[in-house]
Amino acid sequence: MDFGLTPEQTTLVESVSKLAEREFGARAFQRTEFAWDSLKVLAEHDLTGLTLPVEVGGQGASLLDAVLVMMAITKVCPHSADALQASNFGAIRQVANFGSDYVRAEVLPLFLRGEGLVTAGMSEPDAGSALTDLRTSARYEGEHVVLNGQKCWNSHGPDATHSVVWCRFGPSSRDIGAVLVPFDSPGFTRGKRELHMSGESHCQLFFDECRVPKEYVLADSGALGKMLSIFGVERMGNASRALALAETAYERAVEHAKVRQAFGKDLCEFQGLQWKFADMKVELDAARMLLLRAVANADAGAPDATEAAVAKLHANRTAFQVANEAMQVFGASGYSQEYPLEYIVRRTRGWMIAGGSVEILKNTIAGSIFGRRFDQRAGAGK
Repeated sequence: MDFGLTPEQTTLVESVSKLAEREFGARAFQRTEFAWDSLKVLAEHDLTGLTLPVEVGGQGASLLDAVLVMMAITKVCPHSADALQASNFGAIRQVANFGSDYVRAEVLPLFLRGEGLVTAGMSEPDAGSALTDLRTSARYEGEHVVLNGQKCWNSHGPDATHSVVWCRFGPSSRDIGAVLVPFDSPGFTRGKRELHMSGESHCQLFFDECRVPKEYVLADSGALGKMLSIFGVERMGNASRALALAETAYERAVEHAKVRQAFGKDLCEFQGLQWKFADMKVELDAARMLLLRAVANADAGAPDATEAAVAKLHANRTAFQVANEAMQVFGASGYSQEYPLEYIVRRTRGWMIAGGSVEILKNTIAGSIFGRRFDQRAGAGK
């Protein structure tokens, strides 16, 4: 497989990198709120809906192109990359793939123009990785669907305008569906703004006889099979951001080691640090190749589930390890919040949980190895 970029892709990366430096560089690593201004810039430069079909307002680009754009922006401003993730890799794809004609025509354009923000409402207090344990319910009532329940750990929940809410239309896992809920719907409320370790915001979402027009139903059965088939795309966005931030930390550490002196020598002259950098280089290169394999094989579609799991697992672990080692190279200044190293450590740690924890990814990989699905529930297999 050729891991080199085409001339067009090289030009794409260069132009997006310049755009990011010009538009996002001044506030990089300084934000605490969702980057609405960055989202508008992305929309104005046709960088939203990159891999969505042209007929629904997307750009029709390949998943590899989207990943290259993601990495270029992340290396400049990770908060602006959050806006890119939301408008390309996340719940927006569920809306584009499974939305009704009304949703595609009237709601999806809001997200593509940077005027709306959709988050995935999947996790609940008692249903995280065990998605089939979710309790949020939905029922049809005339021209509406009515939801009851709650969601948590919603990325950008305090700032979002809509959520794809996973819910039960019946008692079995086959009855799990999903509804796009506008946050101005009657019966919907948000909990208080809370912060992750990285400083990003989340909040709980509450549905109390929340009424939504039935045109907003994305699926009322079989959602696990339909919608999880494209979940690997979101994982590639996660892996891309993790890898790009790790490369940023690594590159900063390399430059620091060239000029910072200790005991009358440049840091890079110490063999212990040379080996540390060699290990980081090997793991970063391996993570990049695994990521490129997964997205190149997927093109504009969804990546193979196992290849996506392998890529995300290695990118997540490598990113945290490299960021942590880079911070160590900087010593006390790396630990200071005046510099981005400590933020990169905190941010990469979160991606080992979000979008499929490393443990869940290992289960996926093991199932592929043995050609079997292993039920993790208590008493399974007895």
